[in-house]
Amino acid sequence: MEIELITVEDLRKLKQEILHEIRTLLAEPNNLIRPKKWLKSRDVQKILSISPGTLQTMRNRRLIPFTRIGGVIFYNEEEVRKELEKQSLKSNLIQGRF
Repeated sequence: MEIELITVEDLRKLKQEILHEIRTLLAEPNNLIRPKKWLKSRDVQKILSISPGTLQTMRNRRLIPFTRIGGVIFYNEEEVRKELEKQSLKSNLIQGRF
């Protein structure tokens, strides 16, 4: 078995390399912090401007997919955005904007 000694200077170099890599990753535009993927009911209600009862109805009618973990219901952020776009399109059609 070969023994290898690590010096304090080795650790400093490693630290600098790690910091450099982190800064490089953060500087790239593709690595921007993305919105959270899973939303709770109150977040969905705010996004869609709906009441808790309307959200319940949407779940019952399977209009919006959800996952229940314990007593907490989570919604896929992408699916909520799609529903928001559908609501916006319906509203514009009703108001004759298209």
